[in-house]
Amino acid sequence: MLPLRAARSSRLCCSAVWLCRAAAVWLWLLAFCLPPSLAASPTPAPPPRPARRFLLAHYLPWFAASPLSSQWGWHWTMNRFHPERMANGQPEIASHFHPLIGPYDSGELEALQCQVLLMKLAGIDGVVVDWYGSDDYQDYAAVNRNTRLLIPLLEQAGLRFAICYEDQSVAHEVAGGFLPASQALAHGQGVMQTMQRQFFSSPAYLTLGGRPVLLSFGAPYYTSAQWEQMFSTLPRPPLYLTETVIRAGASAVGAFDWPLPQGGTAQALAEQSKFCADAGQWPLCAAAAFPRFQDIYAQAGVGKSYGGVDDRNGQTYADTLERALQSQACIVQIATWNDWGEGTQIEPSAEFGCRDLVATLRLRRQFWGPGAGGTASDLALPIEWYQLCKKSRGDAALHARLAGFFALACAGQMTQARRLLARSRRVPPTHR
Repeated sequence: MLPLRAARSSRLCCSAVWLCRAAAVWLWLLAFCLPPSLAASPTPAPPPRPARRFLLAHYLPWFAASPLSSQWGWHWTMNRFHPERMANGQPEIASHFHPLIGPYDSGELEALQCQVLLMKLAGIDGVVVDWYGSDDYQDYAAVNRNTRLLIPLLEQAGLRFAICYEDQSVAHEVAGGFLPASQALAHGQGVMQTMQRQFFSSPAYLTLGGRPVLLSFGAPYYTSAQWEQMFSTLPRPPLYLTETVIRAGASAVGAFDWPLPQGGTAQALAEQSKFCADAGQWPLCAAAAFPRFQDIYAQAGVGKSYGGVDDRNGQTYADTLERALQSQACIVQIATWNDWGEGTQIEPSAEFGCRDLVATLRLRRQFWGPGAGGTASDLALPIEWYQLCKKSRGDAALHARLAGFFALACAGQMTQARRLLARSRRVPPTHR
């Protein structure tokens, strides 16, 4: 299978981004400030700035792992690595880093529950799910299935979610002969209906002013007029954010930032700083925070590396998150929760432990005030619980007892959750 993110190599070069952002601001001002007789086309009213701000993590539900899946998926192997083998004490996976809970399947209930609890305890308000549609092509259907498994867990935990639609999937389907190009618009309208039915109707879906927030990546497959036609099938048009700059004429009300590693660490930090400074000029935007960028594409033989952003012993994440939280952006997106192939994950790893989640909790409280998350020591509990669940799969009674941990932690009853783990720890192996 081809890497699903290959189309993102078309990102704007660093020097062009500043020019495009400035042009986008002027286009937006012209669209909203010119008299109707001079405006090129009708433009939806800009959304009011929300009273609340949201800290979301970009989430990838695309991992397949044996034995839950019949074979290890591309995002762990990239057709070169072998997770069943050990290298330097860790499974050999398509990443420079290793999940603290081990390589997991995005369809595994306990792994999803562990991730949701880690986010909640770290003060993260929810996720932006990377989504490719629901067609049975490449792994799109599996990604959709995993996304639908995640949603009720987010609802139970009181977290939010939004969708980042990868419409490059349509280009792949057309190129692969799965979808005739003549049916692409009707397909896109169907995709919107699927989103309305599966996602927008959820009480956990992120809405502002009653309208769902929708993101999309990279150079679009659809024209501006086609996006308009696709949105016209919905009860209320989404608040549409495009990558890096506002796409003129595409019903976009704003943009979201994303790390640009091509120019190295200093350039990526400068780009992020510029976006945060410009955030107040747009009606809606999502600033980005990121810990590093260290992809494995060249080592995997997938293609050239996109570039790199140094971790700097956690300082890159602290700096970008602090700037994003202090910006006027009403959404801050952490890029990413779990893109292990690009090395941008803040999910606990063997290399960094829970370092980035502790920083998230500390900085969120420092700049947005108390009230969200747990304590730094709480972050170890979901990981211990997940490991106990894996060990107890042959013991139905212990596994059933452990099942109560998720509900307790979702309800904020961490004292009771700790007691449950302590009791489970003490059960002698002969009684399991």
